[in-house]
Amino acid sequence: MTSTPAVPATAAVVLDPATRRRVLTCMCLALMLVVAFMPALNLALPDIGLDLSASFTALTWIVDSYTVALAGLVLPLGALGDRVGRRAVLVAGTVVFGGAAFAAVASSSTTALIAWRAVMGLGAAMIMPGTLSTVTAVFPPERRGRAVAIWSACAGVGSILGMLASGALLEWFSWRSIFLAGGCAAAVMALASVLWAPETKDPSPGRFDTTGAVCTALAPGALAYALIAGNEEGWGAPHVVAALAVSVIAGVAYAVLGRRAENPLLDPRLFGVRDFAAGSVTLTVQFMVLFGFYFVGLQYLRLILEYGPLKSAVALVPVALVVVPVSLVAPPLAQRYGVRAVLACGLGLLGSSLVALSLLTAASGYVPFLGSLLLAGLGLGLTGPVGTTAITGSLPADQQGVASAANDATREVGAALGVALMGSVFGNRYRSSLTMDLGGLPEAAADAVRRSPVGGLYVAGRLGPRGTALAEDVRNAFMSGMSAAVVAVAVVTAAAVCVLCTGGRRRKPGGFAGRAEA
Repeated sequence: MTSTPAVPATAAVVLDPATRRRVLTCMCLALMLVVAFMPALNLALPDIGLDLSASFTALTWIVDSYTVALAGLVLPLGALGDRVGRRAVLVAGTVVFGGAAFAAVASSSTTALIAWRAVMGLGAAMIMPGTLSTVTAVFPPERRGRAVAIWSACAGVGSILGMLASGALLEWFSWRSIFLAGGCAAAVMALASVLWAPETKDPSPGRFDTTGAVCTALAPGALAYALIAGNEEGWGAPHVVAALAVSVIAGVAYAVLGRRAENPLLDPRLFGVRDFAAGSVTLTVQFMVLFGFYFVGLQYLRLILEYGPLKSAVALVPVALVVVPVSLVAPPLAQRYGVRAVLACGLGLLGSSLVALSLLTAASGYVPFLGSLLLAGLGLGLTGPVGTTAITGSLPADQQGVASAANDATREVGAALGVALMGSVFGNRYRSSLTMDLGGLPEAAADAVRRSPVGGLYVAGRLGPRGTALAEDVRNAFMSGMSAAVVAVAVVTAAAVCVLCTGGRRRKPGGFAGRAEA
């Protein structure tokens, strides 16, 4: 097999259809590798919690360190790929990703596991922007919409496949096998990228925006840290207040300095373009819902319904059966009814799925959960491809690396903040909802109950008949925490729908080929 020759970023039509399909397959597989590892550990949280004696806050960081690193670095690394070559950065990213995954196998503490997950996030940030930018570079405009829709659908399906693979591994092996499999998959992906992916780059990228890179990394990272640390240390803790201040200052600095920069990493004025702004808001909220849903929903399946790992993953498969066909019809719907109408409808369905989830009780069972899952699938199918196309269509062809990185950044920021917000609200409500007096338990056991539902159910299981009441109390506290967490994100979703419905100015930012909504 020979490698695909390099092509310039704007020469979309030089590749024959068979080669374009091969490139699309390769980029979708690379995307699925990155996306699969975002929720993959959610299934393993009960096992990790017991093995490493992790608190709920530590478990939140184990999930979110990957996503925070990905969210903060995907924009500057997308711009780097525009300069040195998108395939080169993508291949280097698979090496970083795989090496960190292999190292994580030997983690003996939550600190080590969190650190290696963050390094994997760095590798993922090198991989992800090159996938969409390569697709948009090699497909001509008349075929680009369908290619982007397939790419978007793979993002949703990848998370499900990642959980299915994790569930299968956990049935027979420990949680460490997930990282071992991830390292092997990264090695295969590196080889496939070298053989199949063309090298594309921006022929005249201009000066790298260092200030913008720092600001776009600090703003979401500091906010996620504040949300998670505030749950554990209290919102008045000095380092929590400092993190919030850093996030606000970095965001303001990005908005102000980005307008003055000669070659900004992502021009803040782009958010004045209706479709770009609508797509950015939608994808951020979409991924807040999706990964927050995974974070608490999988623990509901495992801890409350007492499903095994594989059964829990299979229980989420129906969402993929809905997302794929809806993703293919969403672009024509947007052409007929308008981008904002379709995006608002999709977010409304996502918000409805959260409301349905908040109404569950410990005795609800799977069928009501399935109903909320199907609503979420409809919403994801409508918002994913339309939001992605709105963003990528707002930048010219030679800046598709930054366009795709902006698309990726909104997703990862949403995922990071969704997990952080849900984890914070859940932890506070869970602890406050425990009603039993734990004074009769050993101090270590009582602390385990307060730290996480996993610890609480483990302690209850060791108390024999006396543990029945404690287990019921822990389950009820879990449901109270889950309800509060999903309602918090539902409120954010409702606010986003209001933003989409109020509209905005139809203007193009200076220096960019902005695309106003038709």
